Amino acid sequence: MAVVERVIVTVFATVTKSVVDGHGHRHPGPPREVREALLAITDSDGATGYCLAAPDTVREAVITSHIGPALMGQDSLDRERLWHRVARRQRGAQGNLSDRALSAADQALWDLAGRKLGLPVWKLLGGARSEVPAYASTMCGDDIPGGLATPEDYAAFAKELVSRGYRGIKLHTWMPPMPYGVDRDIEACAAVREAVGPDVALMLDSNHWYSRSEALALGRALDELNFAWYEEPMEEASVQSYRWLADQLRTPILGPETSWGKHMARAEWVAAGACDILRVGVVGSGGIIPAIKAVHLAESFGMDCEIHGNGSGALAVIGATLCGQWYERGLLHPHSNYDTPAPHLRSIVDPLADGKVRMPDTPGLGDDLDMDYIASRTVTSWGTGSQ
Repeated sequence: MAVVERVIVTVFATVTKSVVDGHGHRHPGPPREVREALLAITDSDGATGYCLAAPDTVREAVITSHIGPALMGQDSLDRERLWHRVARRQRGAQGNLSDRALSAADQALWDLAGRKLGLPVWKLLGGARSEVPAYASTMCGDDIPGGLATPEDYAAFAKELVSRGYRGIKLHTWMPPMPYGVDRDIEACAAVREAVGPDVALMLDSNHWYSRSEALALGRALDELNFAWYEEPMEEASVQSYRWLADQLRTPILGPETSWGKHMARAEWVAAGACDILRVGVVGSGGIIPAIKAVHLAESFGMDCEIHGNGSGALAVIGATLCGQWYERGLLHPHSNYDTPAPHLRSIVDPLADGKVRMPDTPGLGDDLDMDYIASRTVTSWGTGSQ
């Protein structure tokens, strides 16, 4: 038995070409230096698994007070048991141990197992498909000339995305602090449908704080435009509001995205009839283990489960199951080049070919980390065990 010996976070400088507005929405921007963190878990056999995360997610107190003590000395391959050991510390952590931190630890343990056993994680999880259609997921609306400032901008960008091979497009429309509204959303959705024709799947992720009446008016427009799903138009804490909305629309309701509660919250949504397609994210919902549980829950009820977000963890879950049709590739924008890897990566994990993304074939999660770059730009580190 190999046990966990080190849990180390390395914070390093890298470069991004995007900015995040005051409401948390990402937009294109000039190159700027930012901090990124790499969580590394190493066992007594010398096997190491990695997961990239925001430094605040895996800050020193989280690692030294919660994740490190839960993992140190434990069998590194006991991923289910270790997930519960970390997750149960959330109750007493007074909000300091987030689902995102739990996810980083879980993903690093899966990466360790895959690297150690010489298999991609999606194969370890079951191995169901080696490729998946990708939909283009846009950035939110903005006021950038030639960006996503008008319905016509969305239509032009949609035509470009189809020319690249995408057969599905999800619009993130305008949200605070941008001027927003139901009528504006409808105009953008109608313009995109006219631009790409009837055979391209379209989805909408709108402003998240519409009222019931606003969400219903927008949803009825999507019914006429034959959209594939409708995502998070209201506060997700109100499950009954989503049940009310789902009962009145033909367009499938997708959810929940942000509701706290991991796979358990998703069970409540299914039981309440609040969604037609289930939604779970690896990063935001606590890791690969709860995401797989949510997928199997949906499967048991004859529902699809679409995985939120991109990246190696999402691909691992998608490749392990047949419950869900798409991979979310983005965020995309006319002024952004998604296919250029960040400086700390030698390549992207999800290149597009013929509208599809293939599952990684390297052991572990498949992230192509440039360890020399990370080492040369390390700012600080922390953790438990010898470094």
